[in-house]
Amino acid sequence: MLIINGKIYTMAERQDSQSETLKYENGYILVKNGKIQDIGPMDECPGDSEIIDAKGRFVLPGLVDAHTHVGMIEDSVGFEGDDVNEMTEPVTPHLRAIDGIYHADRSFEEARQWGVTTVLSGPGSANVIGGQFAALKTNGRSVDEMILKAPCALKVAFGENPKSVYHEKNHTPSTRMATAAILREQFYKAKEYMEEWEEYRKDKENNDKPEFDIRLEALIPALKGEMIVKMHAHRADDILTAIRIAKEFNLKITIDHCTEGYLIADILKENNVRVILGPLLTDRSKIELRNQSLAAPGILAKAGIPVAIMTDHPCVPIQHLLLCAALAVREGMPEEDALKAITINAARAGGIDDRVGSLEKGKDADIVIFSGHPFEYKTKVDMTIINGKIVYARE
Repeated sequence: MLIINGKIYTMAERQDSQSETLKYENGYILVKNGKIQDIGPMDECPGDSEIIDAKGRFVLPGLVDAHTHVGMIEDSVGFEGDDVNEMTEPVTPHLRAIDGIYHADRSFEEARQWGVTTVLSGPGSANVIGGQFAALKTNGRSVDEMILKAPCALKVAFGENPKSVYHEKNHTPSTRMATAAILREQFYKAKEYMEEWEEYRKDKENNDKPEFDIRLEALIPALKGEMIVKMHAHRADDILTAIRIAKEFNLKITIDHCTEGYLIADILKENNVRVILGPLLTDRSKIELRNQSLAAPGILAKAGIPVAIMTDHPCVPIQHLLLCAALAVREGMPEEDALKAITINAARAGGIDDRVGSLEKGKDADIVIFSGHPFEYKTKVDMTIINGKIVYARE
C-alpha cells in the first residue's frame, strides 16, 4: 500500500526540535506487512504499490484513547452488558479487562469511523484496586486478535467512587484515609510476597515454597516498574495522595481524570507526572467535578506537562475523542499539543508508543485520512487503516 500526495502530520518529533512535529506538506507513506516501511516527501516517493491518493488531504496516525471502558459497558444494553465494576470487594487487582470486553460492541465500529485505532480499556473506579487494563486495536474478529498489549496498566482509584460504593455497603473504605491505607497495605503485602518468592527461588532446598496468591501476584509488575499504574483521581488532594503513594513504592504512574490538576500544575511538573485528562464533555455530576474546566488541557500543556486527552467512554462516546481535543484548542491548548494528546502522548501514557501514536518507520500502519484539518468542525474521516488494512472508507 502506498499513500501519496498527503499533508502528513507524523506526530514524531523533528530531529532539530523536541517540541515541533515532523510534517510533510506533500508526502507519501509506504506500507508493507502491516508496518510503515517508509515515509517522506513526494519527490522521494517509490512506485510499484497499490496506490491510495490522499489528494492533499490531512494524514495522521490513528488516534489513541488512553482511558476508556469500550466493550466493557456495552452500547444500549444495560446490566447484562455491564462488566466494568466488580463491586463485591475493594481489592481486585487480578481481574483482567480482556475477560470482560465484548469485541463486537458497536462502539468499536464507531471508533473506526472517527479514526480511533487504539484504545486502552479496563475496569472502572468502584474499587480501590480495580484490575488490569488492556491496549486494543479497534478492529478484529476477537479480543485476542485485537490485543496490542495486555495487561498494559493496573487501575487504582481515589476519591468519591470507592467511598460511595462501599459506604452504601457499610464496608471499608468509606473515607479517603481508608482508601489510601488499603492501597498501602496491598503494596506492602505484595512486596513481602515478592521477596519471599525471590528467596525461595534462590534456595529451594532450604526455603518453604510460598503459598500462591493471585491478587498479590498481579501487583508485582507494578512494584517492579514493569507496569503503569493508572491512578484515578479528580480532586487536587486525591492527586497529591496518588503522587505520595507512588513515591513510597517507586511506582510508574499516570494521573487519570486529573480534573483539578491544573490547580497544582507546578507540583505535577516537579514530579514528572503524565496526565490523562477527561472526560471533558460531561456535566459536573458529582462534587469532585465542581472545578472541571475545558481550559485545563491548555494550562497543563503550557506548564510543560505531557497531556493525553481521554473520553472515558461511555462517559463521552468514543467517536468524540477528536471533538474533545478540538474544544481544548478553542479554550487555549496549542494545536500541536492537542494533536499529541490524542496520538503520541496517549500512546506514551499507555506504554505502547513503540507500536502506535506516530507515523514512523517500523511502527504499526495505523493511519487516518481526514477530509480537512482534524479540528475543523466540518472535517470527516475519509479512511481508517489499521495494521495496513483499510477498516473504514467513507462512501
